[in-house]
Amino acid sequence: MPNSQSILAGLQAKGSQKARATYARHGIPLERSYGVSVADLKVIAKKIKGRQALALELYETGIMDAMYLAGMVASGALMSRSQLQFWADGSGGMTMIAEYTVPWVTVENPEARTLATQWIDSPRPHVATSGWCSYAGLLATQPDSTLDLAEIESLLDSVVRRIHTAPNRVRLTMNGFVIAVAAYVKPLHTAAQAAAHKIGVVTADMGDTDCQIRLATEAIAKGRSRWQSGPEKENHPLLIPSRPACSSSISPISIATFPSAPSIGLRKMARKSAKMRPFTASEITSHPPLNE
Repeated sequence: MPNSQSILAGLQAKGSQKARATYARHGIPLERSYGVSVADLKVIAKKIKGRQALALELYETGIMDAMYLAGMVASGALMSRSQLQFWADGSGGMTMIAEYTVPWVTVENPEARTLATQWIDSPRPHVATSGWCSYAGLLATQPDSTLDLAEIESLLDSVVRRIHTAPNRVRLTMNGFVIAVAAYVKPLHTAAQAAAHKIGVVTADMGDTDCQIRLATEAIAKGRSRWQSGPEKENHPLLIPSRPACSSSISPISIATFPSAPSIGLRKMARKSAKMRPFTASEITSHPPLNE
């Protein structure tokens, strides 16, 4: 039966130096990644499905590929608040983990809203991004009737006030939060549109890449007809709120992706929830997946 050490050895054998170099351009330390494709991770995930303890061990290795795999295997519903906090704390320097893996599991947990609002105010950028992405994931998966609309509207106001002075990746996820509100929270669609117009163009240092932050007004307008066409949230297209436009792609997931299918988490959550269905990538971004 595979254990964490044998899985790490297998991941290292399947790694790509080219992918590692691409990760490095996106700020991920070379020593913390092997460059394994999503396709290979999926195969491994199927073999260890349901092994919660093993998933937790894989995350603790600090290797990005293993941490991403852990998010594919772990059930967030079975994790304690302290374990989720450990995952958020340990995602520093790895945007793919902070913005995707951590929200995947957090949104499945009853403490998701509490943790998201707590993380949003963190002075540590990677924790703050996990907070914004987790809250966006809640918007995508929870009925409007269960959401705290006043709190969400307050968060929109906070984005308008703070986004242009926030750390780089926090700007990206704040911008995505506005798009997510417009996409998934019908009572606040107009408020999110107004916030997007106030924000305007958001710029950030995206490292040695061609990635750019998607203009929120454009993303909202492009998806508006479909977002408003379905009476239920499950009929809306699934988007990647924090995903930027980028001419290069990397695996296992694009630096701001949930590759060709859902992701803010929403790649994994879409597989788990009957309410979710894949989005059409071209509706949200031109950023293609690699090694999917």
